Amino acid sequence: MSGVRAGPTVAAVDLGSNSFHMVVAREVDGQLQIIDRIKESVRLAGGLEKGGKLDTQTHERALACLQRFGERLAEADPGYVRVVGTNTLRRATQAHSFREQAERALRHRIEVIPGREEARLVFLGVSQTAANHGGQRLVVDIGSGSTECVIGRGFEPQIADSLYMGCVSWTQRYFKEGIVTKESFDEARTAARQKVAPITQQYVASGWSQCLGSSGSIQAVSNVLKVNRWTDGTITIAALRRLKKALIELGGAAELPGMKPDRAPVFAGGLAVLYAVFDQLKIKEMTPASGALREGVLYDLVGRIRHEDIRERTIRRLRERFVLDVSQARRVRATALSLLKQVKSDWEIDGAWADTSLRWASELHEVGLAVSYSGHHRHGAYLITNSDMPGFSRDDQALLAAMVYGHRRKLSEEVFRGIHGAKRRQDVIRLTVLLRIASRLNRSRVEPRPPTPSCAVKGNRIDLHFKAGWLAEHPLTEADFSTEAKRLRRSDFMLYYQ
Repeated sequence: MSGVRAGPTVAAVDLGSNSFHMVVAREVDGQLQIIDRIKESVRLAGGLEKGGKLDTQTHERALACLQRFGERLAEADPGYVRVVGTNTLRRATQAHSFREQAERALRHRIEVIPGREEARLVFLGVSQTAANHGGQRLVVDIGSGSTECVIGRGFEPQIADSLYMGCVSWTQRYFKEGIVTKESFDEARTAARQKVAPITQQYVASGWSQCLGSSGSIQAVSNVLKVNRWTDGTITIAALRRLKKALIELGGAAELPGMKPDRAPVFAGGLAVLYAVFDQLKIKEMTPASGALREGVLYDLVGRIRHEDIRERTIRRLRERFVLDVSQARRVRATALSLLKQVKSDWEIDGAWADTSLRWASELHEVGLAVSYSGHHRHGAYLITNSDMPGFSRDDQALLAAMVYGHRRKLSEEVFRGIHGAKRRQDVIRLTVLLRIASRLNRSRVEPRPPTPSCAVKGNRIDLHFKAGWLAEHPLTEADFSTEAKRLRRSDFMLYYQ
């Protein structure tokens, strides 16, 4: 065993709409070795009231679970832990309030990820844990409030969609009393088919040679089929017909042989969704997979640690798509990061996230020019907010969009209200001020770039010291800084330069 190379311990927490999962692993010779798993049924989606607020019982149950998870992760390096929230947290109207309490209980930040990012991570988790057959595969994951469908090859998704239907939401809508009839099941199945219909043509045309299913609903269906000896666990349309008939005859899932008690209450909704996906996509057979979202989060996290970060590829693709001036982005980036290095300690900005965010914002700050020069900061923020950005959470995109919006013209606090956490919001505003200074300093777009001034800060006071005589030799830059100082003063920043 002397030749075995062990890497760091990493952890992923999946705040699913039905259950919370935590997986802890360590990297051994390039592979992840699971060393701990914890799963607790929280039924977050079931506690979401009509107005989008979590009921008190669910709120307390979720926080109690996260306190237990937090105890396990108490000594973990934040850089080696990733916590993601999915459909229910995307829908919750008071998600910010819940997240603040949840983060205190867990002692780690929570990211709410977009549906397509969830689909990408599911595909990654399934692909990493399934044998590589070399062809194109379809992955389906039925969660509590959303269903992810992905077609890809290797570890790379080519088509990814997140549909707003799941085992909990469909059970609540069509099987409210817990009773399954032919009429209620057919209604649920038809409604699910309507959800799948818009993606059907693209998926069927793309095709696949292997279909894998992940999540509790699909695992539960597979287990019931196997226990009843209807199949070896493989899911087929014929087996689904047989299962549907048995479910309706029993009037519910609780008495089905092979049914776990915690899955029975939401089984009918999951089965209706799965049946509809089979119908619409013309799936012949599906094999249950062991990997899922949390495994995808783990492998994605390891990629970041290894500097194989998919987010870097996303930024590069955006630069190429919108034909950005790479040289100007490089100049602004170098100046901004040089300024940050000087003030990071005094501003108490902790973690590598700040350097990374400032670097990406510098590289994308002119993306709005693809629309128009006039108001390009607003156009840029819109493009970042609404682009499909693999690897980025909703918070990540909101942060970058706010920085790009705030890099010129008026610096409005309103732009930063979407940044989660008061300290993080303050830090992002200060990073944006550094981006503003860097972009002003490089306005002439010349090589070599202007020398970075020495920079000192105290609270919101910023003192820039240029080489003697440099400002006098560059009157346009001096005029820009005069204008900038006036704008920043309206946002309670004092900029002094000499």
